[in-house]
Amino acid sequence: MSLHWIPNAITLARIALIIPVLGLIHGGEYAWALILFGIAGFSDGLDGYLAVRFGWESRLGALLDPIADKLLVAGMFITLTMTGDIPVWLTSMVILRDVVIIGGAAAYHFMVRPVEGEPSSISKLNTTFQLLFLLFVLSRAAFDWPDPIAVTVLGAATLVTVVISGADYVIRWSARARQGA
Repeated sequence: MSLHWIPNAITLARIALIIPVLGLIHGGEYAWALILFGIAGFSDGLDGYLAVRFGWESRLGALLDPIADKLLVAGMFITLTMTGDIPVWLTSMVILRDVVIIGGAAAYHFMVRPVEGEPSSISKLNTTFQLLFLLFVLSRAAFDWPDPIAVTVLGAATLVTVVISGADYVIRWSARARQGA
């Protein structure tokens, strides 16, 4: 019996966790939200590990995994902004970057050729900073730890990498589009 469906099932379970995480944040239950966020993060690593380790990669998984990540991160940024835990301008920059990337990828896909996901090093660093920032914001709201300066520094690192990685995507994919056109 083939078990190649397991990574996709884990990704779908992560997508199913998004609404409870956001509901817990909205309800002020930050500790529980932090636990579910940790489970979602673990599941992200687990599905990727299983897919690579056992050769269970699929086109569906390659699409679902980043969608699950984007939905969770965007939802958390928006919800934590609504609760006053993250400034509107930072959430706006994070969402704007994702809209530009998704819009550019869609345009490239339909006008040039199908997109193959290739996150750059700066994009991976940005994702790391976003996840750490969300972790710190949740932890600060739940347990009054870490110090506010740590949250501020991670917020600044997130902003810088959002801008640089967004510009990097636009520059790299514009060059590819000119070459492919």
